[in-house]
Amino acid sequence: MRHYHSLEEISVTNAWLTIGVFDGVHRGHREIIRKLTTDAHAHNAPAILLTFEPHPASVLSGQNIKCLTTSDERADLLASLGVDIVITQRFTRDLSTATAFEYMSQLKQTLGLKRLLIGYDFALGKGREGNANRLTEIGKELDYEVEVVNALGDESGVISSTEIRKLVATGNVTEAAKLLGYNYTLSGEVIHGAERGRQIGFPTANVDYPKQKSTPSNGIYACWAHLGNEKFMAATNIGFNPTFTPERQVASLEAYLLDFDRDIYGQQVSLEFVSRIRDEWKFTTVEALIEKIHGDVKKTEELLTGK
Repeated sequence: MRHYHSLEEISVTNAWLTIGVFDGVHRGHREIIRKLTTDAHAHNAPAILLTFEPHPASVLSGQNIKCLTTSDERADLLASLGVDIVITQRFTRDLSTATAFEYMSQLKQTLGLKRLLIGYDFALGKGREGNANRLTEIGKELDYEVEVVNALGDESGVISSTEIRKLVATGNVTEAAKLLGYNYTLSGEVIHGAERGRQIGFPTANVDYPKQKSTPSNGIYACWAHLGNEKFMAATNIGFNPTFTPERQVASLEAYLLDFDRDIYGQQVSLEFVSRIRDEWKFTTVEALIEKIHGDVKKTEELLTGK
């Protein structure tokens, strides 16, 4: 899979294309991606997905929208689903003022666009005027076809990135995983912290996670920790560590890897959030904290092993 960061970097022909943010690459997204890759490859055509960064809504509204996946994480997920080329285009206010015809003309010239697959509520261009009907009209003029793919839903309704972000933000990582189709993950480099965990017998990996990503609400979670090709159970804390640092403003991410005793500073670790155990508490004594951590570790083992 090839990953480009602008349209200027790429020149292909006969492209089958879908466009959207695709944040999280959740189960709903996978329906359109499956159809794109299957049909494109049946016609010996490249399956191309064009996405944007930052989130268009954050540029247009000024809101700070936390993402479920970074652009690289998104590209890796898309590659695993058979997408041949991912284009992550920078979204700007200037880009938002382009008409649907102007933008589709550029895509036709750059990609040799032959077929465009879009979701049922998709629209692009100035004022979102490029809906399915308008894009079909433009396609007749520019010589590409449009296919609308119905949304995938479940008992809770249509699956959306917005709903998944809400679930993650409230700590409901188990329900978020059902909609994503995989466990929500935070990854980053293991950095030096205050080493208080080591002092009380629970050395933790302090993970420098991307702050633009959605963060589960403060609390203790049962996670799978991935270190290279190795996988470990981890009791993970997100929060301000109020027993020691109640003045902290940015949540830290610390994972206690079970049955593990190695120096991993500077290495990359990924944490899959499986289940929330409890809220983050402030303890009056260190002894009470240690006793509770023992309980958290036991609960982590139970949740991850089913025993």
